[in-house]
Amino acid sequence: MVQSVSILFKWFDPQPKQSGIVYFDGICSVCNGFIDFLISKDFNHSLQYAALQGETAKENLKKELYNNIDSLIFQTDKKIYTRSNAALMALSSVGGFWKFVIWLRLIPRFIRDPIYNIIAKNRYSWYEKRDVCRIPTESEKGKILD
Repeated sequence: MVQSVSILFKWFDPQPKQSGIVYFDGICSVCNGFIDFLISKDFNHSLQYAALQGETAKENLKKELYNNIDSLIFQTDKKIYTRSNAALMALSSVGGFWKFVIWLRLIPRFIRDPIYNIIAKNRYSWYEKRDVCRIPTESEKGKILD
């Protein structure tokens, strides 16, 4: 019985599943909206964020990754995730209820990624494009990297 309760609390533990860096297109309104959402839900401060156009991306990622601004990238100590996997891993990493979105990985990538690709391809025409990359506010300093 005690073990069952322990397993139940493990599932509802608000601690993040993983921590890492979320790389995003700094001039994309959709990407910035997703980053704003993650920041608002990341009560454990487990994530950091960096524009693909910035120095952190150039220092930590292979050139073919940071040059591909059509893909969200999530980097942990052990692995790099791209496209829909990156979005799901980043969202589940904030912990709490959001860690359950990891179950969406049961939907095969060959279904998830084409949907992701349609949004990525059309994001500038559907939503506004920013002139410059995001500038961190006072409260975001330390979370948003150069």
